[in-house]
Amino acid sequence: MYDVIIVGAGPAGLTAGIYAARGGLKAAIVEFAMPGGQAASTENIENYPGFPEGINGYELMNAFHKQALTFGVEFIFEEVQSLALKERIKKIQTTSQVLEAHAIIIAAGSKPRLLGVPGEETFRGRGVSYCATCDGAFFKGKTVVVVGGGDAAIEEGVYLTKFAQEVIIVHRRAGFRASQIAVNRAKDNPKIRFELNTVVAEILGQGRVEGVRIQEANGGETREIPADGVFIYVGTDPNAQFIHGEIETDDHGYILTDQRLQTNITGVYAAGDIRNTPLRQVATAVGDGALAAVEVEKYLSEMKK
Repeated sequence: MYDVIIVGAGPAGLTAGIYAARGGLKAAIVEFAMPGGQAASTENIENYPGFPEGINGYELMNAFHKQALTFGVEFIFEEVQSLALKERIKKIQTTSQVLEAHAIIIAAGSKPRLLGVPGEETFRGRGVSYCATCDGAFFKGKTVVVVGGGDAAIEEGVYLTKFAQEVIIVHRRAGFRASQIAVNRAKDNPKIRFELNTVVAEILGQGRVEGVRIQEANGGETREIPADGVFIYVGTDPNAQFIHGEIETDDHGYILTDQRLQTNITGVYAAGDIRNTPLRQVATAVGDGALAAVEVEKYLSEMKK
């Protein structure tokens, strides 16, 4: 029996664990992979306060993890399969056991969204990637396509120029959702060129990626671009596969909360990228994790009265 169980060990979950344990709660974090979430696979985080030169995502998340351990957070490395939340004692079914707690914080984060075009699944791991930090070094001296127009696409496109001889950024619009500083950096990089108002219609190859078929966004002409790899950054989807109807979500599966991060179920909170939030960054996830843990403390104090 725990005071609080946190599902997910990304920036939100780790921060929630730090705050909860420091507040005297018996806290556990359930995580099926390594701590850090998507932030841990980011080469350089430039906009997290306190690091004017930026910091490697793995290093930052490793520090979060160590701090949580210092305060006594227990880590359970198993996959969550289902939740039973309506009773006063909440239950979490993992791959090997049932865990119980008075309160739950769901901070399971999100995962890269699939492009959904022919060839994507076929060549996944054979030229198709969703993580430049993980796979960029495999494309030294080669040509790669980056799909997307947000911060992740532009920043990871710039990162890929460390290895690739050419990076082609394909974006369905003329404008970008990415910050202007990131866009300017990409435009100033001689290794980057843009294919705008264009979509990837198919990923081509025999055994490995050999190119992409692009099409004008209005459904016009198609043409082929030779390429050795395709990096896809077209948004994210919530890691909500273990949520089965009890918790209210939006149309995209992100959890709905009030301003105190409580869900529609008393004693159940959500924090970070899995929540319906207008911004998904390490800084906002940290804020969510802190607030959720403080709200759990208040909830448990009221429960004991």
